[in-house]
Amino acid sequence: MSVKSCEKIEKSQVALTIEVEAAEFEAAMEKAYRKMRGKINVPGFRPGKAPRKIIEGMYGAEVFFDEAINIAFPDAYEAAVKEKELQVVGYPSVELVGECTRQGFTFKAVAPVYPEVTLGQYKGLTAPKEEVQVTSEDVDRRLQTLTDRNTRLVSVEREAKEGDTAVIDFEGFLDGKPFDGGKGTNHSLELGSHSFVPGFEEQVAGMKAGDEKDIDITFPEDYHADLAGKAVVFKVKCHEVKEKEVPALDDEFAKDVSEFDTLDELKADLEKQITEEREKEAQRGFEDALMEQVAQGITAEIPDAMVEGQARQFVENFRTQIAQQGIPYDQYLQMTGIQESKLLEDAKEPALRQVKMDLAVMAIIKAESIEADDEAVEEEYKKLAEQFGMDVEMVKKYIQADQVKDQICSRRAIDVVAESATAVKPEEKPAEEEASESGAEEKKPARKPRKKKSEETAEDEESAAEEKKPARKPRKKKTEDAEEPKDAE
Repeated sequence: MSVKSCEKIEKSQVALTIEVEAAEFEAAMEKAYRKMRGKINVPGFRPGKAPRKIIEGMYGAEVFFDEAINIAFPDAYEAAVKEKELQVVGYPSVELVGECTRQGFTFKAVAPVYPEVTLGQYKGLTAPKEEVQVTSEDVDRRLQTLTDRNTRLVSVEREAKEGDTAVIDFEGFLDGKPFDGGKGTNHSLELGSHSFVPGFEEQVAGMKAGDEKDIDITFPEDYHADLAGKAVVFKVKCHEVKEKEVPALDDEFAKDVSEFDTLDELKADLEKQITEEREKEAQRGFEDALMEQVAQGITAEIPDAMVEGQARQFVENFRTQIAQQGIPYDQYLQMTGIQESKLLEDAKEPALRQVKMDLAVMAIIKAESIEADDEAVEEEYKKLAEQFGMDVEMVKKYIQADQVKDQICSRRAIDVVAESATAVKPEEKPAEEEASESGAEEKKPARKPRKKKSEETAEDEESAAEEKKPARKPRKKKTEDAEEPKDAE
């Protein structure tokens, strides 16, 4: 292989002209022969047993050319990229130059490469930062969450009422015949949760253990097509009625759910937790606003491949999210009538912002000569191990050292911007503008380069535990959590 030319062209692309010489092409021809010989019929030979010369004599040497080119191209292209030290960010477009002969062939590959980035202003910026306030109502809401978690469901011998949970069997009939998705067994239904079709829960109220009842329901007009507007009958049997047993908010409650001996101590700790959480959130919002400015200020010819790749990643992340909710991706597309091509197109604008953000962070790392030594990496591994409750060596199996270095450098780059910036009080905004911004919040790009799947998985587990519950005392018995009613069928 030899590189005949390497030329930079528009949109951060490089055009490579690469020659595959006779010896390399001959090796590829032999591989092509071994791959194809079983599919070529030659009189007098069993399938796959005809010598290469016999096949070439019958069909011409060109019979293997196309396959040999396909075999030779990847290695030649990769070798050329390595020789020219190119940072390729997408797949190349390829075309043959001239004819292919036994002496080899020449091809031209146009590949997108990492763009040259010129930073704008990234120090001395100004951005709004929320002022942190915590009220007694905030603490009460957090206490209510703890109360809900420690509320038990206990059986009662009476008729069910709103707020109770009824354990029921049910089966729906349309024109006297059962319909799909209309049956459940030992289903725990919280009355008043509005998790079933309107009118159902109201008619379960008044039932007690052992009661059976036919419930007449008309499905809403906006229900899914098969049942929209249809009148059906549900046959319901009640097995059990449960009411909530709510613990009293007193010192004993504090001892049971936390490491504190009094309710006042627990409240003080909750106030501290909420304050710390909101301070982190305010700092994160401040840094996001700063990095948005930095990203918008860069100058770079961004190749389309980078934006398209990021858009595909967004769609793949979305696919994973809905799968975690138990919805197959293909089924979601069918239900919503959305084409994947539309999802990709809609993702391009936020993808461009994300790419600019990543380029800005990397440019700051380069401009500030930011590095992460082995000691910093090891310290970060220890923090991750503590966060995830894992052994350090186990964390290292899931997250590579280069990934940890990238995260450390990215964080330090953002610190460079934030430490030189000035925070100002946010301006008052109309309620409708705030609602509009909150709806667009999901499309804001992340500040840091994407993480590997293993690290994302670990962070998912961490975020589930992020609501810092007060530590429980070992000597106390854990109060039984209330049962969660399932979603409507």
